[in-house]
Amino acid sequence: MTISDIQSQLREAVRETALAHFGVAPDLIAVETPPKTELGDVAFPVAFELAKKVKEATGEKQNPRAIAEVLRARLEEFEFVGHVEIAGPGYLNVFFDRTKFLVENAGANPFPSRGANLAKVCVEHTSVNPNKAAHIGHVRNSVLGDTFQRILTATGKQVEVQNYIDNTGVQVADVVVGFMFMLNMNLDDIKALDKELSAAGKSFDYYCWDLYAQVGQAYKAEPPASAGGQEYGDDKPLIERRAEVLHLIEEGNNPTAELADYVATRNVQCITDTMERLSIRYDLLPRESEILHLHFWDKAFEEMKRLGVIHYVEEGAHAGCWVMPWESHEGNDDNEADKILVRSNGTVTYTGKDIAYQMWKLGILGLDFNYRLFHTYADGKEVWMTMGSSDAPASSSRDALAGGTGDADKSVRPPFGGGETIYNVIDTRQSYPQEVVKKGVAAISPERGEKASVHLAYEMVALSPSAAEELGFELSEDDKKRTFIEMSGRKGLGVKADDLIDRLEAKALAEVESRHADETDDEKRHIAHQLAVGALRYFLLKFTKNTVIVFDFEEALSFEGETGCFCQYSAVRANSIFRKLDESNNVEASEQKLRAAEPAEIDAILNGEPGNDIWSMAILASRLDEAVHQAAAANEPAILAKYSFTLAKAFNLFYHNNKIIAEKDDTKRAILVVVADMARRALTESLATLGIEVPEKM
Repeated sequence: MTISDIQSQLREAVRETALAHFGVAPDLIAVETPPKTELGDVAFPVAFELAKKVKEATGEKQNPRAIAEVLRARLEEFEFVGHVEIAGPGYLNVFFDRTKFLVENAGANPFPSRGANLAKVCVEHTSVNPNKAAHIGHVRNSVLGDTFQRILTATGKQVEVQNYIDNTGVQVADVVVGFMFMLNMNLDDIKALDKELSAAGKSFDYYCWDLYAQVGQAYKAEPPASAGGQEYGDDKPLIERRAEVLHLIEEGNNPTAELADYVATRNVQCITDTMERLSIRYDLLPRESEILHLHFWDKAFEEMKRLGVIHYVEEGAHAGCWVMPWESHEGNDDNEADKILVRSNGTVTYTGKDIAYQMWKLGILGLDFNYRLFHTYADGKEVWMTMGSSDAPASSSRDALAGGTGDADKSVRPPFGGGETIYNVIDTRQSYPQEVVKKGVAAISPERGEKASVHLAYEMVALSPSAAEELGFELSEDDKKRTFIEMSGRKGLGVKADDLIDRLEAKALAEVESRHADETDDEKRHIAHQLAVGALRYFLLKFTKNTVIVFDFEEALSFEGETGCFCQYSAVRANSIFRKLDESNNVEASEQKLRAAEPAEIDAILNGEPGNDIWSMAILASRLDEAVHQAAAANEPAILAKYSFTLAKAFNLFYHNNKIIAEKDDTKRAILVVVADMARRALTESLATLGIEVPEKM
């Protein structure tokens, strides 16, 4: 029985007892964790709230301590409760039966099965504009989203992971403008270039990164519209070409749209490869083009007009626009544009398309996509992509782009969409548009309400000056004195995710070679990869979502302090104990000894002076399930990251204070082995939920 299960039973007992004895029940029964196990294993401050409720209901004054006495008698009836103490004027401090708890949890799964009938939820993350390589800011989004879906999965949820592809946006149009009007390339030329890049070991998304920056600079440098744009062979400025290209891409079924589809899909392929290096995967890649071509927006638009959710503006600054107003934000000029769903020229805004997409994700739109299998990962997991029609061009399939035969399309497709709750991982700058989406969808489907749409907002990632220099940035003396260096993708000032991972792996490899020179090159590279991924993921997760992250190589890869490497090292250290155990002194033998021992003998060890430290380790290791549920409830992966570090640090102290293998007393050694195993399994599972592997050695 996990601590989460115990807390649930105790909460229900408090609620039932309060109703039976006092006629009222608390709205929310808070459970606290005492700072030391000597003060209890869980604490309930509920008596104070009950005293207030009784007075409100009856007018009679109740002593919180007297209420606590009634509740204590009920809680002590549970067999897993050793005793309950009342502290101060009414705190209920619950002490578990240590022996019973330890024996029952010896060898237990840190994540017990929660059943398979829970409703599906959807997590949308990454959502990189498919016009160039992913950068470090995208990595924070992806790591947060991937970790959160792992957390939800660990709580028993059925999770669908989506990566929205904005393949009709202005960023894609800019790269297409570069190919067509700066490089004078058609689709065949681009395909030939792609093959040349691959043969030379270069990446298509890196080429697009540079081209995108060049287009941005060209827009700034070109003459005004009246002066023409003769440099590109006609009388139109390049910036006007963007509008034409964007219109053709949105319209579809034309050579420009086909070229854009190839460019965007190749970039998606590169980006999914990058994320796979970090163990980040997807179930579905929905594309914006289908939101338009399959009339998702048209359906949502008509429904919003029918329900009066939006209205047409007759005059003023937004004359000719369809707007979704809401009273609490009237007069906020800074965000007025985000409430516009259809511009006066008839084009649909990002917010409008996102409302239609959110309706589909919730299963309330009444329309569905067509699908094509995009890729099959090495272990057989599939990722699908939406298509505009059932006979869509094979160029949109990743495997077809790679020269495959398309046989993979015979795979059986799982159902997509229809989630109970939708979690959108989008940076904090999009908080207002996301609020518009939430309120728009809630107005269309009041029974689902705003709670069905959750925005997981996060702050930006910057670089420390030393990290910026190491990655090739040229810094001025003033830059070197700054706290952090900001990046700009449009200016080409950014850190490509693959470059960051490569640099981390190279630095980790140097450390591995210094420690394990005799290992094979393949094994050293494998360990270096595990360390690099662990360092990066933990660094991006240990800060709360609303914290600006300043990335630094030395800090991320340190084996000391709150880092992924430290947590991995602690798990490796724990595993080393069990490699040294012999057949008569292994985990199973220790569990058997523990179950066969006299309870009084175990009690004497666990309740004595040294026993508090052993028990503290056992109870902390058992709190993994609780930490995961807290992280899920708060939408905050940093809670689990902090738990992992606390557990790793506690295990190192436990390891230092107890000679586990050399312990002479059979019962105590069995207890130490079982508790060390609990800590090892909890730490391994906790890190796995963070997307971090434990190397065989470090």
